[in-house]
Amino acid sequence: MGGETRKTLFESAGATLAGALELPRGQPRAYALFAHCFSCSKDIRAAREIARSLRGAGFAVLRFDFTGLGASEGDFADTNFSSSVDDLVSAADYLRREFSAPAILIGHSLGGAAAIVAAGKIPEIKGVAVIGAPAEAAHVAHQFGARRDEIIREGAASVPLAGRAFTIRKQFLDDVEGADVLGAAASLARPLLILHAPLDQTVGVDNASRLFMAARHPKSFVSLDDADHLLSNPADARYAAMIIAAWASRYVAAPADKTAPAAGFIGGARAETMPGERFAAALSIDGHPFIIDADPVDGGAGLGPNPTRTLEAALAACGVITMRMYAERKGWPLEGASIEIRRAAPDDAHAAHILDKTTRLIGPLNDEQRRRIAEIADRCPVQRIVTQGVEIRSRLLSQED
Repeated sequence: MGGETRKTLFESAGATLAGALELPRGQPRAYALFAHCFSCSKDIRAAREIARSLRGAGFAVLRFDFTGLGASEGDFADTNFSSSVDDLVSAADYLRREFSAPAILIGHSLGGAAAIVAAGKIPEIKGVAVIGAPAEAAHVAHQFGARRDEIIREGAASVPLAGRAFTIRKQFLDDVEGADVLGAAASLARPLLILHAPLDQTVGVDNASRLFMAARHPKSFVSLDDADHLLSNPADARYAAMIIAAWASRYVAAPADKTAPAAGFIGGARAETMPGERFAAALSIDGHPFIIDADPVDGGAGLGPNPTRTLEAALAACGVITMRMYAERKGWPLEGASIEIRRAAPDDAHAAHILDKTTRLIGPLNDEQRRRIAEIADRCPVQRIVTQGVEIRSRLLSQED
């Protein structure tokens, strides 16, 4: 994954905050700000994986430690939700002054709620993406348990969070109670992308529903399936980054040097070489941009999935969509579904091979419904193309075409 990680320092309300700016090779498609989860840091795995995956897709991303956390100065006990919003505005000011104003704002958990509120204070923001975000800032107080009463009674208490003790003061509770995240979502006037795992045990998926209902179009929701709240599985974080990159590409202009995938090709798929990259290809599918690359072992930079993996992904996605459509048409209670595709040994991408396909169905389905839905997945358009074959008519354009 090309690019560099540059250490940064900037001021916010008199405190020096530490950041890590992920810079891609070549001109960035856009700058983005990442707000980490409550009591976390810029170096939590999800923040690092998402920022670097977005860097691989051509975005510059600043992730930083909120006041009193990680390597940033300040006393955490003096902070609250409003100060996190102010830190985001200060980070945007820093990018505007030193590089370019951020166009995309990304927030994880409580950082997502802060991102929604902060967007109204950063005029250049063109879109906001939130991951596992609560619909109310006060939701975070659920983590305090019985200590909440002590905070109210004594004015402060030491609360264990993620294996560490943090001093939480009553002013923090008062501040989150007064924050209007849903109101900010309703008046956002910018595209909103909501990513949430249905089985999130920390912030229930009902929060995503409330945010979605409050926001105005354009708005989008993407399920993170069986991911946990912290996206501790790197694959889940990278998936979230891929979705954010594709979504954000609709709202930011492509850089002049074309180091990022060009969008706009409608009615099929188009791939073209990327200047400065050995094998990476800028891919546009009906205007949706992606990056395809050879594996590092084959000389690629790992900027995106390789072509054969993309074929497997198309087969898996087509099966899931087909099952969902069929169950919906039948009125059957299919609550969720997944398909995993892996090449069977020998794992040679350049030779004929067997694809192992594993289907998982969630919901109170009877045996006949389960059998029929899985059978329908095997009849999806992509699987028919793969198994029945297709004739490819090739032509080479002249230099003048």
